[in-house]
Amino acid sequence: MEPIEKFRQETREWLEANCPPSMRTPMVDEDETVWGGRKAAYKNPEAKIWLDRMASRGWTAPTWPKAYGGGGLSKEESLILNQEMRRIKARSPLSSFGLWMLGPALLEFASEEQKQKFLPPIVRGEIRWCQGYSEPGAGSDLAGLQTKAEDKGDHYLVNGQKIWTSYADKADWIFCLVRTDSSKKHDGISFLLFDMESPGVEARPITMISGASPFCETFFTDVKVPKENLVGELNKGWTIAKRLLQHEREMISGMGLGSGVGSSASLESLAKDYFGESNGKVASAALREHIAQQKMDGKAFALTLQRTTEEAKAGIGTGAASSIFKYYGTELNKRRYELMLEILGTQGLGWEGEGFTPTEIGVTRSWLRSKGNSIEGGTSEVQLNVVAKRVLGLPD
Repeated sequence: MEPIEKFRQETREWLEANCPPSMRTPMVDEDETVWGGRKAAYKNPEAKIWLDRMASRGWTAPTWPKAYGGGGLSKEESLILNQEMRRIKARSPLSSFGLWMLGPALLEFASEEQKQKFLPPIVRGEIRWCQGYSEPGAGSDLAGLQTKAEDKGDHYLVNGQKIWTSYADKADWIFCLVRTDSSKKHDGISFLLFDMESPGVEARPITMISGASPFCETFFTDVKVPKENLVGELNKGWTIAKRLLQHEREMISGMGLGSGVGSSASLESLAKDYFGESNGKVASAALREHIAQQKMDGKAFALTLQRTTEEAKAGIGTGAASSIFKYYGTELNKRRYELMLEILGTQGLGWEGEGFTPTEIGVTRSWLRSKGNSIEGGTSEVQLNVVAKRVLGLPD
């Protein structure tokens, strides 16, 4: 047997033996998402079991080096792990900004001491991170940020405000862009890590139209940050920020492949439930056409992402092309929820109370939330500008 096929067989056997039954069912509530961290609450006790088992193998970060708690898998092995997890409909054991954004940046830019300190707890889900980027006066023009970090000898003193800080009220630590040189714009920014329980840190949730509060205003008043928590060089944080944004955009683009409450149900099965079926097909011909188009677009997008993964194995990075994926993935995700609402009909008007199922309510709220996909991580307009300049080489 070829080594890669042996790996697939062993992986399949391990997942069958270790993935709890309830972790092979679709989520119907956002509260079931596992974010980990010091304040973690597990709605389903088996979610913690599943996290611990996967983390013990480093499979929450399968391609990270084993030296930092990762799985040490090749890209091909990681792909097989994902395939085998999908085969048994296994839930992701951990959702984490540390896994998706911060970790890859630390692997590239952090000191060895910082890697040893921060990466293993991310893999184990012990630290929940939030991102301190946008400010009230620095959104699309992120380099205009004004949150200041003053050098006080053995520490930095941070003052300022961030906004749209996802889950800041639930996070343990923050990776934060701060201004350390006011005489320069891009070359005066540094990248700091600090504990959200530090004196002077305050997070205030912002209530959204969807009824949830994933975003916060975050205030810093004379927050002391140890010097050793500076990642990379002083005033060179913009380089790290740009790379981390690429990882964020790639993460957000994955929404186009279907994620979130209600998305685990296939569009076909949902349509059959609400429109009926004829000869094994969705009864409405028009709806069948819409579903087929969505599935074709999704398949083409998935193959494009897979191709870039193969290119990455050959040493060809995605770079600015991540803006293409972020733009298209978020638009595809929004269209998916529009189609789900079309299928639900008047049942898609449910917000709470009797007469609506948890899935119907979840789809409605997720539809509203999906509108923010084209804003977070850089607006669609910003992504199109990046594509025009850095991918197509068009003039300003």
